[in-house]
Amino acid sequence: MIKKIALVITPHPDDETLGCGGTLLLLKNKGYQINWLIITDVFEDFGFSKEKVLSRNTEIDTVSQRYGFDKVIRVGIPTSKVDEISKGELVGKISNAFNEIKPNIIFVPFYNDVHTDHKAIAEATVSCTKWFRYPYVEKVLYYETLSETDFNIDSTASRFNPNVYIDISEYLDEKLNIMKIYESEMEEFPFPRSEKAIRSLAYLRGAQCGAEAAEAFELLRANIKFRLE
Repeated sequence: MIKKIALVITPHPDDETLGCGGTLLLLKNKGYQINWLIITDVFEDFGFSKEKVLSRNTEIDTVSQRYGFDKVIRVGIPTSKVDEISKGELVGKISNAFNEIKPNIIFVPFYNDVHTDHKAIAEATVSCTKWFRYPYVEKVLYYETLSETDFNIDSTASRFNPNVYIDISEYLDEKLNIMKIYESEMEEFPFPRSEKAIRSLAYLRGAQCGAEAAEAFELLRANIKFRLE
């Protein structure tokens, strides 16, 4: 029996693993249905080599299998072109995915990440979480993304303020193994998307909540129907 339906929304492939990879593995193990909405993609027509396009497709397929995603939806907006899409069109694409999947739990990038794609997608997603239009949505959580959430230097912007922690001690190694599938995204420490940096953040978040390792989230909203069983 499926307990709940979770959806992770990612501007780019790898955000799902950086932000909530351990949590996705945990939810899947608990019997949740997990789904992946990928907003951007790479295309030869937009300057990417055929090899890069094929490599990205292989990465997505492999990562999807490792998590056991029940559904993967690729919106297909060219990378770096999100800011050329109207908010209304972006909301429409996310809304279509919501109505197809009917998620109860949503993971979305933090709205003040330094990357403009993350900002736009977070804002559009929030427009799709009104209870009277999407009554199945029970909980919305912002996740943090190394090299994006921590690099916003705007002193007037709200900082990521985690208030939900999920113990991923049993899943940290697998999260890192999945992240290594994205070979072009990983580099040696002190690069933010390195094994040492990812592991260190997990240990820090664990120390904040009394676990060996954890992922941290900022709760946007939750309604009374939600129960994490």
